[in-house]
Amino acid sequence: MNTSSDSSVKKPLELLLFLEELDVVRQLSQHTILAYDQDLIKLYLYLREFDLQIHQVQAHHIRNWVGRLHGQGLSARSIARLLSAWRTFFDWIKKPHPKLTTIQITDNPVVDIKAPRKVKSLPKALSVEHTQVLMEFAKKQMDAADLSIDHYWTAVRDYAIVELLYSSGLRLSELLSIDVRIAGGHQHERQSWIDWETAEVNVFGKGGKRRIVPVGKMAMQALNSWRTEWEKKMPELLGPFFINEKGARLSPRTVQMRLQKLAVSAGLPTHVHPHMLRHSFASHVLQSSHDLRAVQEMLGHVSIGSTQIYTSLDFQHLAQAYDQAHPRAKPEKS
Repeated sequence: MNTSSDSSVKKPLELLLFLEELDVVRQLSQHTILAYDQDLIKLYLYLREFDLQIHQVQAHHIRNWVGRLHGQGLSARSIARLLSAWRTFFDWIKKPHPKLTTIQITDNPVVDIKAPRKVKSLPKALSVEHTQVLMEFAKKQMDAADLSIDHYWTAVRDYAIVELLYSSGLRLSELLSIDVRIAGGHQHERQSWIDWETAEVNVFGKGGKRRIVPVGKMAMQALNSWRTEWEKKMPELLGPFFINEKGARLSPRTVQMRLQKLAVSAGLPTHVHPHMLRHSFASHVLQSSHDLRAVQEMLGHVSIGSTQIYTSLDFQHLAQAYDQAHPRAKPEKS
């Protein structure tokens, strides 16, 4: 067992025995054992700094050390891992061990200590300007006169995909689940389809929830163009709507690669993926409408808390709208 870490710390007997149990009894991987070793060495470095023995550690010591680590910039995830290792170690020491008769611990000082809350990363969304650049470039690719028939077919499909992703905020899995809906025919309960008359997409989404989302005018034009090309490939007019050259349902990886290639060719300065268009849809609609509940319904979020994160993407815009609209936000006239 290789548990080399900070050579300046001589491992005490209890730590050596604990690491041995992880290896021999629990049969954890060497990688996991090394992680425990490194995390516990940090504990003993603190003990040495404050001239404490392991059985003297109290909860306030742990809080102090966690606060220092947080202040030094250690991430919440790393601190949580440290605390987990320390908590497990103290639980182990509490149990009777024939070789540790001199150490007596009745309470685990880490048991009620929690790591700082993780900073929730904001979803990445394109600006309205960059979104327009992407859509216009995808349309130009479709309209280019020098494209071969196969390239034209692919370009029409790709343009329909980016327009629908941005127009309706669909998840990639939802978009790829769309099938052609035969009027009056029996529909599978998990089937998704486009209602061409009402300009809506009916999707069976995450968590088994079905929802209906409007499709914008530009997206409907793109979808109709793709439907014409799709019918040439699918003479029986049945099957998945977004397909590859062989008529099979398009794979998520293909859409990801096609979108990334489009964004690079359009000169966008950021990596673009399908979910970013969903984020962009949510952010832009919220900026314009300020209707959080409507955006929640269109995204298919169970909790409005999942939707509220988009308010942080353009807080200044929302604050300005509040100042202009709320009667109590304006200063009194003198």
